[in-house]
Amino acid sequence: MKVYRGIPYAAPPVGDLRWKAPQPAASWKGVRQATEFANGCMPTPSPVLPPIYKFVVAPSQSEDCLYLNVWTPAYSTGDKLPVMFSIHGGGFKIGSGVLDGENLARKGVVLVTINYRLGVFGFFALPELTAESPHHASGNYGLMDQIAALQWVKKNIAAFGGNPKNVTIFGVSAGSAAVNLLTASPLAKGLFERAIGESGSAFADTSFSQMATGANAEQAGGKLASGMGATQDVLKTLRAKPADEVLKAIAYSDSLGSPIVDGWVVPQDVDTIYAQGKQNDVPTIVGITANEGTTLMPPINSATLFVADVKKRYGDMAGQFLKIYPADSDAKALESAYASFRDEVFGWEMRHWARMQTKTGHRPAYRYYFSHRPPGPEGERLGAFHGLDVAYVFGNFMIYSFPWDDTDRKLSETIMSYWTNFAKTGDPNGAGLPKWPAYNPADDNVLDFGDPVSVLTHVNQAALDFFDAYRASRAAAQSTRTGPR
Repeated sequence: MKVYRGIPYAAPPVGDLRWKAPQPAASWKGVRQATEFANGCMPTPSPVLPPIYKFVVAPSQSEDCLYLNVWTPAYSTGDKLPVMFSIHGGGFKIGSGVLDGENLARKGVVLVTINYRLGVFGFFALPELTAESPHHASGNYGLMDQIAALQWVKKNIAAFGGNPKNVTIFGVSAGSAAVNLLTASPLAKGLFERAIGESGSAFADTSFSQMATGANAEQAGGKLASGMGATQDVLKTLRAKPADEVLKAIAYSDSLGSPIVDGWVVPQDVDTIYAQGKQNDVPTIVGITANEGTTLMPPINSATLFVADVKKRYGDMAGQFLKIYPADSDAKALESAYASFRDEVFGWEMRHWARMQTKTGHRPAYRYYFSHRPPGPEGERLGAFHGLDVAYVFGNFMIYSFPWDDTDRKLSETIMSYWTNFAKTGDPNGAGLPKWPAYNPADDNVLDFGDPVSVLTHVNQAALDFFDAYRASRAAAQSTRTGPR
């Protein structure tokens, strides 16, 4: 196994290149050392990052961060192994490509992990930035970075024994939402042949997909600029600000710092792009974990408060909601809160992605449900929490502290086999694996990564159907308020 760390795929986005599309990296003479991970991109300070996710924070951060890493088991440049291109999660505000990928690469793929600009440095729109852009668009610099890294792969990965014509993009959480956005972006057309999304999409306004329009994002950006004293020579003033000062001006929970519908990288909302069949039509795997909310939301301690919040939020549909998610006791309310969070924020979106790909695409979708709990008391408490599957997909159990056993290692081998089979052929199935049928909306089928691995149908279907109806109701109400266009 050969590992190359800290390879620049674009120029450092500093100084006058802050909030510009990524530019080509400078060339070098001789042999460049590629033994150490480079800086991660500047994260938005998070006061509430659960300790279990500490591994997502890079050891060092800088604006000079557009680097990638390659693991290759190839013996020669002629091997032409399939390429797996990993996009890290972290809400588009934290995270890095610093993650050991050796075990996954040993399954016969060239693995690439990347950094991309985060938060206010990666997703920031202003009228002045839009005016400066040759495409009259601003805000999606982090997505542009991902596209630039994919272009680097197309150009260079053959030298590492990879096949530039067989690239699979995959990611978890915000990385999964990024995968979804790349399938919707015309700028990414032809840069990948398959897509895997793990717990995150950009189809709706929950999850990590607060898809503001360019105009709304520019307005929010303008408020930030004014608050930082940039009222004249706005871009010059802001680009001269130290990175730490820019970060202090934006809170982690601020609406700034997420992808937008900018009319260029993301020309329309993702739902419309898929509905019109304009997505990059590739075989797709999507899925969720069974306990997405246990590490992402505060516990609900009162059934009374839970019911009051449900009635306030869902109005006339609250009764239907409470039949699916009962709150007869405080303990039941907590269980229902976690379940409804999972279904609305992740379950609905990932099923919708599979449905839309099946409806308007010509390539199959495969859907999974990860229900296996990690061992030990903490695993029993958290269940199959958000991001747990990263350990199994990468075969890297060092990222979480559980008393892992042979059951976990066997499941990891199974999942890595599915993922790498998919990268090789577009079909996850292979010898010795339980059969994974393509998604069929009538069966609403998933492959359950549980004990044992098996095909299930209609998992949480009543709940997901409720959110179909709820979203339709909201859309109808919005249409009534705005009238015909």
